[in-house]
Amino acid sequence: MAFGAAGSLGYAVVVRFAALIFAAILLAGCGPAPAPPKAKVDPTQEPWYGESTQRLAAMASQAAQLLHAGQRDQAAAIVSQGQPLSDRLLSAPRPTLEAMEAVSDLDQLYAEMLAGNSYWGSARMIFQKNITRWKNWKPATPDTERRLKQAQTGIAECDKHMGG
Repeated sequence: MAFGAAGSLGYAVVVRFAALIFAAILLAGCGPAPAPPKAKVDPTQEPWYGESTQRLAAMASQAAQLLHAGQRDQAAAIVSQGQPLSDRLLSAPRPTLEAMEAVSDLDQLYAEMLAGNSYWGSARMIFQKNITRWKNWKPATPDTERRLKQAQTGIAECDKHMGG
């Protein structure tokens, strides 16, 4: 073999360099342990959730009273103001029944207002949200069944005017 002393030196350098790279890779993987996962807070247990639910329910009730008194513009303004609150309540992974009822009441009212202005397609879409909401609610109660029926009646009315 013709390597001689110079060839052995080159081999030793390559082996040391490979060992150094291997050690660097191993050490790069050694970092601090990941932080333990934070316990997820159930938003329905937070004080703001109950307060927001009560506020939305009161807004829906007030808007319904205004609508039935012929004050459509004021009722529409309250329905619009309630939408962000509704969205926030529904952002919970498992909204409470009370929150669902408040959201549903506001949606039902909005759909009725749209239908009253002959916006049948838009009204139908909102009635459909309530159908989906109450058809899938477990456990079903007489009140959730009533709300489901109310939304189904709204859909039927829309379909009648849309020719479906």
